Amino acid sequence: MKSFSQVADYQTCRRELKGKKIGFVPTMGALHAGHGSLIQQSVEECDATVLSIYVNPTQFNNPADLAKYPDTIEQDTKLAEALGVDVILIPDYQQLYPDDFRYLVDETKFSRTLCGEHRPGHFTGVLTVVMKLLNIVKPDLAYFGEKDYQQLSLIRGMAEAFFLDVDIIASATVRESDGLAMSSRNLNLTACDRTRARGLNEVLLSDLNDEAAVLELSRRGFDVDYVRSLDGRRFGAASLGGVRLIDNVAVEK
Repeated sequence: MKSFSQVADYQTCRRELKGKKIGFVPTMGALHAGHGSLIQQSVEECDATVLSIYVNPTQFNNPADLAKYPDTIEQDTKLAEALGVDVILIPDYQQLYPDDFRYLVDETKFSRTLCGEHRPGHFTGVLTVVMKLLNIVKPDLAYFGEKDYQQLSLIRGMAEAFFLDVDIIASATVRESDGLAMSSRNLNLTACDRTRARGLNEVLLSDLNDEAAVLELSRRGFDVDYVRSLDGRRFGAASLGGVRLIDNVAVEK
């Protein structure tokens, strides 16, 4: 596995991969089985797989949230190699934002709803960094998990709107045995909150309407941002001990 921190060095490597089918899995590190499923799908479907690890500050509206984001780079690198990643890109802020975030990608409708209502500017940061990474990596296929379904939808829409020459591939949410959606943030849950966290998925799957679901989550100790059914999916976001959890499930329209 080749590892690069400099964009220019990766670009030299990318030219050597010309003619091969390239898969790309962008991450913020703290890799878990959910990331692993994306990597494995790319390895199976492509000639070469590129993984990026970059904790993107422009998508954090809360500096404290950024400061406590898990850092497991050594374990991540070992896992990536074990899963068959061919190239890993680990840039820093200066590499990705030489313009210091003066130029950005914004979406003016769906990004203002759901998580966007509670995290101002979040999706502008997400779309901007993903656009940069897609332009750098130049993959044929890019893999994203359905746990972040709003993000997936916005990235897919961005690729279509800007005629990006890449297929955005969705992968089903990977869950713990109790139903909790796997997330790097789960590492920040206390043992007690980890036990309670499964309640988010349980309530989203329940027969309660959205308003009643909010009340039930609050009763279970969650600080609820929203529960909302939209276009055949039910979305929820809530916090335990300051750790924000999101999930979504398919529902009948």
